[in-house]
Amino acid sequence: MKFLKIKREQQTLFVKMKTLYVSDLDGTLLNSQQQTSTYTNQTIEKLVDQGMLFSYATARSYYSAKPATKGLSAKIPLILYNGAFIIDNQSQEILVSNFFLKEEVNDLAHYFNQKDFYPIVYAFINEQEKFSYIPSESTNQQLDFISTRNDKRKNPIENDLYQGDVFYISCIASKKQLESFYHDLKDRYQCLFSKDIYSQDWWLEILPQKATKAHAILQLKDYLKCEKVVVFGDGLNDLSMFEIANESYAVENACKELKEKATSVIGLHDQDAVAHWLEKNYKG
Repeated sequence: MKFLKIKREQQTLFVKMKTLYVSDLDGTLLNSQQQTSTYTNQTIEKLVDQGMLFSYATARSYYSAKPATKGLSAKIPLILYNGAFIIDNQSQEILVSNFFLKEEVNDLAHYFNQKDFYPIVYAFINEQEKFSYIPSESTNQQLDFISTRNDKRKNPIENDLYQGDVFYISCIASKKQLESFYHDLKDRYQCLFSKDIYSQDWWLEILPQKATKAHAILQLKDYLKCEKVVVFGDGLNDLSMFEIANESYAVENACKELKEKATSVIGLHDQDAVAHWLEKNYKG
């Protein structure tokens, strides 16, 4: 009888185990039109109503993530800028933030000034989120990207590029040039070097050391008191969250390095692979 009682308690504990499901957006949850499909929206909304804890972790800002996920009313915090922020999806309140230290900003400013390179610098200036750039000094690739952003964060300036509380720096240029920057900076900062899946331009994203998807997911896991994490991704910036997850699933269009780390490889992002996996495997 005592054994049976313990077994029942273990079964109850197993049933109550909370799992946090986190998906990357671009190339994973979003399709080639940079949107979540109607099927994905309906499936995830249905499962969330049944109690599933679902969020996403993306390199995007809140401003660009929300239109892309229109139809998803995620009720738990979101991970943005590759882990620089965790934000409440309802109130837009920043729950966790990772800013560069002032000495780090000075170091990066000195480095890029020496290289005669002027990146796009994301910061809070007078408590307002802005991305600053010098139009006359920006690369053509950076100007092309900026032209696609039509929101209040745009901050074209003539100098003082590193003003405010800086949390994210992006460089868009040739692979050769960015590769040299990456090797110079990767041991001091969180550096993500990859080709954009839409424009095919090369990007180098630079963040504080603690700003990773993995670190943010662990913080969110503790916040929600979950015992297990299941993640979905496609790119190199998803490697850190694959390493800390209990289960990790790479979409078929994912990079080779991620597939090698994955628990399993699922279907293509353009075929709603994440939503299909959730619908089949989530037990409310």
